[in-house]
Amino acid sequence: MKISDIIASVGVIILLIAFLLNLYKKLPVTSSLYGLLNFVGAAICCFAAWLVSFYPFVILEGAWAVFGLLSLLKKKV
Repeated sequence: MKISDIIASVGVIILLIAFLLNLYKKLPVTSSLYGLLNFVGAAICCFAAWLVSFYPFVILEGAWAVFGLLSLLKKKV
C-alpha cells in the first residue's frame, strides 16, 4: 500500500464517520464538529488525490473542503 493510499483512507474514514454520525442522528449537520470533520476529511482526500495527480478529485475534494471551512467560519461570526 502506497502512502497516498493510506492518506486517502484516513480522509475517507473521517468523512464516513461524519456521514454515519449524521445518518444515525448523533451529529446534526449544523454542528461545528460536523463541519470540522468534513473540512479535515475532504482536505486530506484532496491532498491524496493531488499526490497521485487525479485532478477531478482534487477539484471535488477541494471544493468539499472549502465548503466545510465556510460552514465553520459561518459559525464563528
